[in-house]
Amino acid sequence: MTGSKTTSRTDASRVRDSGDFAWDGADENERPLTREEMQAGAAAYRRNRGRPPGSAKTSTTVRFDSDVIAAFRATGRGWQTRMNAALREWLKQHS
Repeated sequence: MTGSKTTSRTDASRVRDSGDFAWDGADENERPLTREEMQAGAAAYRRNRGRPPGSAKTSTTVRFDSDVIAAFRATGRGWQTRMNAALREWLKQHS
């Protein structure tokens, strides 16, 4: 680029002037979010990521037979949670 002013591919004034995102004011649910509302939503999302507070999970390394792991993995997503539930059930029956 030789001395010319470069424009962003997401030039806000160009988007605003295109008319594609004009709000008619009739339905509040269709109103575009303000910058502050978007930032507040992003902050809330970042704050709520990760494991829920109070979940007392401990990371450990345990060796299981390959066929046991294969059987739980074959059940699909959440197999570790189901394995934990199976161990918890065993503890209830053998306490």
